[in-house]
Amino acid sequence: MTLTDDSREARFSGLYASTFDALLGFALRRVARPEDAADVVAETFLVAWRRFDDIPPGDEARLWLYGVARRTLANQRRGSERRMALTERIGSRLRRELAAAVPDPADRITEQVVVREALDRLADRDREVLELTAWEGLTGPEIAVVLGVSEVAVRARLSRARRRFREAGGHGPPEDGHVPVKSITTAHVHEEHR
Repeated sequence: MTLTDDSREARFSGLYASTFDALLGFALRRVARPEDAADVVAETFLVAWRRFDDIPPGDEARLWLYGVARRTLANQRRGSERRMALTERIGSRLRRELAAAVPDPADRITEQVVVREALDRLADRDREVLELTAWEGLTGPEIAVVLGVSEVAVRARLSRARRRFREAGGHGPPEDGHVPVKSITTAHVHEEHR
């Protein structure tokens, strides 16, 4: 027997009214968040509307809806598990890439202490030319302007300061060339001046 649009809508409305609370309770008891239960019920009734002709008559309709709700919950769980697995894979990859790209600042503490101690052993004049090079990133001509001396004098001072720095305990540049922003490093002290 084919139902008219009005009678289909009336049957669906009656089914909705008579089973909504039971289906919502069914879903609420099986999910962690109430909004997930609401999604299950909404999806269940959407399936029922699309497959209206498959809904059995009488009380079996309620059981059929429970079956749809059960499958909807299973799909929701699988989707959630896939999303969580994907999130974990992406997060794990990002953590690995970040760890590889950003060195641990704790690895630089010893290096910074050694550099500071070596700088403290230098005369003010040597320390100044190294700091202008390393901390301020100035070139030979720029240092010449700051100090009010010739470029030749800057090259000579820088050469002497580097030698004295090494003798005072400063070592070669770190292997990865990382230079902390706020502390002088041997990488800058030893790099050839432009």
